[in-house]
Amino acid sequence: MTQYPHLLAPLDLGFTTLKNRVLMGSMHTGLEERGDWNRVAEYYAARARGGAALMVTGGIAPNEEGGVFPGAAGLYTPDDIANHKVVTDRVHDAGGKIAMQILHAGRYAYGPKCVSASPVKSPISPFPPKELDEEGIEKQIADFVTSATRAREAGYDGVEIMGSEGYFINQFIVTHTNKREDRWGGSYENRIRLPIEIVRRVREAVGDDFIIIYRLSMIDLVPNGSTFDEVVELAQEIEKAGATIINTGIGWHEARVPTIATSVPRAGWAWVTQKLMGKVSIPVITSNRINTPEVAEELLSQGAADMVSMARPFLADADFVVKAAEDRADEIAPCIACNQACLDHTFSGKMTSCLVNPRACHEMELVVEPAATLKSIAVVGAGPAGLSAALTAAERGHKVTLFDKADRIGGQLHMAAAIPGKEEFIGLIDWFKTMVAKWQIETRLGAEATADDLAGFDEVIVATGVTPRDPGIAGQDGENVLSYIDVLLHKAEVGERVAIIGAGGIGFDVAEFLSHQGTSPALDLDLWREEWGVTDPALAEGGLDPEGPHPVPSPRQITLMQRKAKALGKGLGKTTGWIHRASLKMKGVEMVGGVNYERIDADGLHVSSGETRDDPRVISADTIVLCAGQVSERSLADALAERGITAHVIGGADVAAELDAKRAIDQGTRLAASL
Repeated sequence: MTQYPHLLAPLDLGFTTLKNRVLMGSMHTGLEERGDWNRVAEYYAARARGGAALMVTGGIAPNEEGGVFPGAAGLYTPDDIANHKVVTDRVHDAGGKIAMQILHAGRYAYGPKCVSASPVKSPISPFPPKELDEEGIEKQIADFVTSATRAREAGYDGVEIMGSEGYFINQFIVTHTNKREDRWGGSYENRIRLPIEIVRRVREAVGDDFIIIYRLSMIDLVPNGSTFDEVVELAQEIEKAGATIINTGIGWHEARVPTIATSVPRAGWAWVTQKLMGKVSIPVITSNRINTPEVAEELLSQGAADMVSMARPFLADADFVVKAAEDRADEIAPCIACNQACLDHTFSGKMTSCLVNPRACHEMELVVEPAATLKSIAVVGAGPAGLSAALTAAERGHKVTLFDKADRIGGQLHMAAAIPGKEEFIGLIDWFKTMVAKWQIETRLGAEATADDLAGFDEVIVATGVTPRDPGIAGQDGENVLSYIDVLLHKAEVGERVAIIGAGGIGFDVAEFLSHQGTSPALDLDLWREEWGVTDPALAEGGLDPEGPHPVPSPRQITLMQRKAKALGKGLGKTTGWIHRASLKMKGVEMVGGVNYERIDADGLHVSSGETRDDPRVISADTIVLCAGQVSERSLADALAERGITAHVIGGADVAAELDAKRAIDQGTRLAASL
């Protein structure tokens, strides 16, 4: 008897049946643009073998002007069709089904040829769009239809028409971007003419036995967005036009509300989808921040949706559904919604991967296979670098012994897990524990490894991490000064007035930690919605509370500082940095750049400004927290070198760059795959 009867139940679409209720949602990975179609095929085939009932590709442009950037993947020529057929054939051979997402970026297109309903420039692109005339609109519709027919020719089982997230179709639907006065603008009936026409004409062109998913914006989270009655009306019209399934889209890319970051509660938007249930007769999919089979099963069992969409969880673990079906859910590598290797890479023009699973999108390059010669391997340091190296080495058959001076594995992941909004790191630590036990890795915890302890191993991997950098500030040894480690591991009391020295990722995390009181909003959906000003779209257009956000006030007066004169937080994640800055601003945290740290005394932190050390002043503080960077902990590596023992040095011990779990896990995995 399965633990997940609803999740694993088939879904009959009439002309075809999906083997379970799991959709692998669309993600732009950058694979298609590389032109290595064997690599693209293996990426999708791995997830088909992993049990996803239906997968949706990253966005494929219907025409040049609709591409998210110049050169974005499209389906224009016979060669394109043949390339895509490599993918669909491989997926079908693996027992899966795949739909191609047709994505027209509209004013979000990062290029001068972008077009939209009206010439309203996007805040996330420098290019103002050209307003389409009647002929131009007809061309866009025809190009959607052509893309769909080519997708069918290429062997896809269906298409997903991207009508949400603020892209082209969405831009016609709301008055936020549609200022037209012709038959494509003005009344709601006119504004939804475009999506209805696209779906209707696509259905006519592809026939009845082809899946059409329509991605519907259930809540826009922008001013002048759709009301819920309008969402229902559009859903019903899209059903009449011939859609097979309605998928949930949440928020526009320009919205100032987080939608998929780790600080968003799990299944934090399923309530919006559930409001649509019963209003249409075709299946409805819910999405966003669903990352475990338990969460998915609960949503389906309580009638929140007919199907669940999980995108990034399939980056973290291609075998998500297979493991759930085999009652091995604890072995599913968890998506922690960090965005660091997926969305941050996408929006930086890099190949997508996954912090937790660096093999994602690199299946042909980073191959983990049984070792030709089995070795005894010592790994010193049970943080992310050491753990990834140990697990990969053990998976290949090596005998691994894991050392750490702490009495638990996880290293500095425990500090990340202490931050409100980063509770997902707890699941990552638990997964590492499960896998260490699964691969029978011997652990020697609670004692610092010495060169003598490591002398008999075939290979030694040093992953001893980092130590806080000494900022050399006069008075830093005072009782009112703490390191970030003291604070995040609850080793010391912190006063009501706090000055934080250093505004990198750790400084921001400490500020978040200290500005918080009570239940973490990431664990309480009502509290989170209050914090970000999200309300029912039945009560306010776009689901934005007219009164704005209502965060729980900070229990402390906090000043966050850095030496650099630029705005604080510029080095944070490309797609999440704004969330951290906005969160602290809502909590009243003062952010100051261009600061010289002169000295610390009982009055607080004495500072000045700029190279000429102007404006000397005191930041009154009961507690000063040092977050002034890290240095590599290399004492063991140096001792081994003196003994003539060759060691591989990885993670923070190799390069001290913040607390970079993404680089550490990637480096550990790649090293162990090569031994």
